[in-house]
Amino acid sequence: MIDKKQARLRRARKTRAKIAELKAVRLSVHRSNCHIYAQIISACGSQVLAAASSLEPAVRKMLPNGGDIGAAKTIGLLIAERARKAGIEQVSFDRAGFRYHGRIKALADAAREAGLKF
Repeated sequence: MIDKKQARLRRARKTRAKIAELKAVRLSVHRSNCHIYAQIISACGSQVLAAASSLEPAVRKMLPNGGDIGAAKTIGLLIAERARKAGIEQVSFDRAGFRYHGRIKALADAAREAGLKF
């Protein structure tokens, strides 16, 4: 029997294969119960171009909790800002098998508002 994590990773594989086929820069998101993480990964998939997470000391001072929608919005704005600094405007959104809802949706919407296109 497949557990929850294996099912999520199976869902993620199809998306990642499609993004790799398109040779697109991807915005990969991961969430745990306590934190949320975002990385912009190069088209070849071997290099992290920008990253942001609710674990960073500067971010933790601003947020009372790293695992809520407010934290996701903050990380979305931060990753978009760091992407622009790295010269990236267009990405493919990799939700890592998580449902596009709640914190994942909040992060994506905040990144779009901050000027990232996907």
